[in-house]
Amino acid sequence: MSLVRVHNFSVSLDGFGTGEGQELDAPFGHAGMRLVEWAFPTRTFRQMGLPGEGEGSNGIDEAFASRWSSGIGVEIMGRNKFGPQRGPWADEEWQGWWGDNPPFHTPVIVLTHHPRPQLTMDGGTTFHFVDAEPAEALEQARALAGDLDVRIGGGVTTIRRFLEADLIDQMHIVLVPILLGRGERLWDGLEGLEQRFHIEAAPSPSGVIHLTFARRDRVV
Repeated sequence: MSLVRVHNFSVSLDGFGTGEGQELDAPFGHAGMRLVEWAFPTRTFRQMGLPGEGEGSNGIDEAFASRWSSGIGVEIMGRNKFGPQRGPWADEEWQGWWGDNPPFHTPVIVLTHHPRPQLTMDGGTTFHFVDAEPAEALEQARALAGDLDVRIGGGVTTIRRFLEADLIDQMHIVLVPILLGRGERLWDGLEGLEQRFHIEAAPSPSGVIHLTFARRDRVV
């Protein structure tokens, strides 16, 4: 069976995966871009269109960042990764943060209590807006992915719900040396999670620590 994976998801030292007060010009709320600054210099993120000089680095951060798309057939994301709106859609003009050609190049399932018509973008990305619990959404994602893996792209609530349902096989969390103090915490309610995973840590010269989790009950 295909794997369910998380890649390149950053949390602060105090466990927050996003800051407070998400807005159109602040996708991570008061955290700004501090949670993802480690990724800006990498070759992978430069190819996604992040600003910077040159083609990007090939160090340890790139080694982890580059794994995000290999073997992936579908992404599942929460509504607040797709956009800043809450509640019923005021309109359906919003098409995500990423412009006409999002970096996913696969189907993307957006979890929302307010479904809207399928949205097809350039480059092979199609957004499907689904009101579903994690297990049901995963079943739909696997139908779209074929033999390829499913990536859980965030945000915090989406990853936590899939962890609570014990549906994640591999996870890459980036521990960023900042303190946010407020926002949305990843680990709340997940006491004892370490017993379900083999966990390894790899420090980077950039100051972050790459944590990898692999489920103990699966040979991967």
